[in-house]
Order: sequence, then C-alpha cells, then structure tokens
Amino acid sequence: MTNSEKADRPSVVRETDDEARHLALTLLREARAVALATSEPDESGFPFVSRVLLGIDCDGRPTLLVSGLSAHTKALSVDPRCSLLAGEAGKGDPLAHPRLTLQCLAAPVERDSADHQRIRARFLRRHPKARLYADFPDFRFFRLDPLRASLNGGFGRAYLLEGNDFLLTNAAVWPLAEIEADAISHMNTDHADAIAAYALRYLKSDAAGWELVGIDVAGIDLALGDQLRRIRFVEPVTDVTSLRTAFKYLKFGGA
Repeated sequence: MTNSEKADRPSVVRETDDEARHLALTLLREARAVALATSEPDESGFPFVSRVLLGIDCDGRPTLLVSGLSAHTKALSVDPRCSLLAGEAGKGDPLAHPRLTLQCLAAPVERDSADHQRIRARFLRRHPKARLYADFPDFRFFRLDPLRASLNGGFGRAYLLEGNDFLLTNAAVWPLAEIEADAISHMNTDHADAIAAYALRYLKSDAAGWELVGIDVAGIDLALGDQLRRIRFVEPVTDVTSLRTAFKYLKFGGA
C-alpha cells in the first residue's frame, strides 16, 4: 500500500469527545474488578494477566490492593508499567460491549502515610469483604498514574484518550477528601431517602439498600451488593461549601 493510499484510508479511531470521555470514566468507575497486565520480572518479560479488585482515589487515580506473594505484585515491584482492562461482556456478542484499556505506571503506597489511610478507607467502602485481608502483612496498595487509554465503545466506536482525561484536578479535590468519610456517614445515616431518590432517578432502580461509598468533586459512587454505579454531579464541586448544593441539584436539578 502506497503512502497516498494509506492517507486516503479512513481511520478506525474517532475524534475523542465528551461522550467518549464520559463512557471511559464510567467503565472505570463502575468496575469492581479489572484484568491487570504486567510483565514477568525475568529475562523473558513475558506478559502476565490476572484479575484484581479496583479502587479509585479522590483525584481519579486507580488503586489496587494486592498480595506480595502474587506474581503481579512481584512484577510491579520490578517494572511499574501495567495495563487495566475494564468492561463487562454482557449478553450476546462480547465484542459488541464497550471496554477500556488503560495504561498506567504503578507506585506502592507506604503503610504509614496519609495516602494509605485515605486509599484504604475508599477501597474498603467499595469492597467491604476485603477487610478480611487488607491489613495482612503481605498485602499492600498501589496507586496508578494513567498515561493513555484505548476505548472501544462497541463496533466502529474506537477512541484514544490521554491520562489527564481520568484525573480530577480542581482546587476542591483534597479539601473534599478530608471531609468525605464524615459526609458519606451523614448521608447514609440521615439521608437514605435522598440516596434512594438518586438511584431511582439516575440508575432507574427502585431497589432498597443503595449506599453512598464515594464522593469526589465530579460525582458520587453508589453500591448495592455487588453493583457499583457512578452518578455525576450536575456541576463539579468547586469548594467544600458547595457540596450541599451539589447534592440538592442531584435530587431536584437537571440531569
């Protein structure tokens, strides 16, 4: 094929728009577990794929809780490069369903750090059964820096994204992180009716028992049993004092 023919050939990759970014973020946010690809820490460097539970830090960075005895933890300790695959196959043709491949650099989280306390709390709200082993001496958290991503939204819907598309960067990220646990406890204890209203309006679910498990500047994460669902705020939170307004708009404002 000549260079001219290559230039005339239509690209299979579409221009990345807000709809594609929203789909990519939703796939990542709603994933309980993902496939993790690493390189074996030997001379072969052979690809190794496993399944791990996924957490999300307050700024949008993925987090992992892994055992030091596992092959993927040993691999990350030697080579921090890794990829995550998120997206459930669903019914019918598995290739007709959206999926996201996110390439990252992994960094271990020190146990005695403030980062560890925050990441642990957020992770265990998403995965309460992990409390059984999260504090075992051989388990540790990794925090992942997104570099680039490939989104396949279904047949004929391919997009490329940058790492920054997954990050939350406004000034309220860390002030909100400091009050997140108290705000979640307050909402789940005193405003279960509001959470039920969010689930009904945005998730089309009238099931009882939805709980708030995460709050950040861009939205909230709800859980019911094995389900994790993401709801965006109508407008991002710009300071902690506007959080109440963001919740009010979720209940009464526009979608």
